[in-house]
Amino acid sequence: MAGERLAQGLKGLADERVDHRFKALPPDAEGRTVGELAAERRNLFRDGFTTPVLALSAESVAHNLALMETYTARHGLAFAPHGKTCMAPQLFARQLEHGAWGITAAVPHQVRVYRHYGIQRIFLANELVDAAALRWLAGELAADPGFRFVCYVDSLRGIELMDTALREAGATRPVDVVVELGAGEGARTGVRTETEGLELADAIAGVDTLRMVGVAGYEGEVPDATPERVTAWLRRLVALAVEFDRAGRFADLDRIVLSAGGSAWFDAVAEVFAEIPELSAPPLTLLRSGAYVSHDDGHYREVTPFHRVPEEGALQPAFRLWAQVVSRPTPEQAFLNAGKRDAAYDLHLPQAQVVRSGRDGTLRPADGITVTGLSDQHAWVRTERAGDLEVGDWVGLGLSHPCTSFDKWQLIPLVEQDGTVTDYIRTFF
Repeated sequence: MAGERLAQGLKGLADERVDHRFKALPPDAEGRTVGELAAERRNLFRDGFTTPVLALSAESVAHNLALMETYTARHGLAFAPHGKTCMAPQLFARQLEHGAWGITAAVPHQVRVYRHYGIQRIFLANELVDAAALRWLAGELAADPGFRFVCYVDSLRGIELMDTALREAGATRPVDVVVELGAGEGARTGVRTETEGLELADAIAGVDTLRMVGVAGYEGEVPDATPERVTAWLRRLVALAVEFDRAGRFADLDRIVLSAGGSAWFDAVAEVFAEIPELSAPPLTLLRSGAYVSHDDGHYREVTPFHRVPEEGALQPAFRLWAQVVSRPTPEQAFLNAGKRDAAYDLHLPQAQVVRSGRDGTLRPADGITVTGLSDQHAWVRTERAGDLEVGDWVGLGLSHPCTSFDKWQLIPLVEQDGTVTDYIRTFF
């Protein structure tokens, strides 16, 4: 049933009509369905797409999906990739096809999107205290016995709010929760001490609307992170799970959840989780890395754990933003028609990688071409030579931070190496 719901949801995406809502699509595609347009296999450069246009490499996405499936299987990890990166049901479906246990969310809106498309296992990496969202969740759990939902708790007040809302909603199933251990002083959410964690466990045991199923946290928030500090914090997380288990906190569970893992330290997570001692039930070790599906040409290219374990493989950046030179006011200055509304810029500016001639379509490296700033709809470009660019040329830009790349585009062409567009990825932010 869940698979049918997801398949039906994906069909609904393919049946959506193309119109003015979607940036960069060919004007003559107006009125076609997304599926019809994909079946035409248009070329990104020759068949009517307007600039700027964000492209997602079909080959790189396929490579990255397969690589993380192999990595997690090799290390005995279950995988719940963070869906907030892409918010794209088509990519969720492919992640599940590649062995994902479920999909991670951050806020109630994301959970609702996942459920609309039939996602049956959702890990909410946040404390859920919104009464309206909890009432909706109670209804979802009651209506679908196969739906598995897990979320953080990190405060006594949060437990009180959850219990109150769920009781008022007449919840028929308890909500599974994990105690979140903060990554240290000055880090983000989570209890700061194990003693606080034990207090939360006592409070959870005192209500029948919640069920404690494990522990979790985010090692990416370890202050001044080094491999040694991240490993030390992960061992604290495991030790807390062991302490809870010895105290009988996980009685009657089939699996005990231990979850961590962003996109910068999943190698440390794999190493420490391999050391988990025997517990009263087998551990469900959930890795939550999400940026891998597209990777990037900036932040994650620099911090990926595959630098530390190159024998495990390497992710490939999948995004390229194509923008056009619309002004060349001086030999040293050019302007592209892509800006903050089109390109991620919260971590690094876009990088000029390749130039496609506006005259004959030939490609050349973007040597001597640097993006120096972004306005709302313009990229400021510095050039070393007068002949580096001319008005009409297309410039292919590499991007940093996939999370803020996906959220600027509602429909993203999935493009093969020769420019053939094979599909369009719909996002929901």
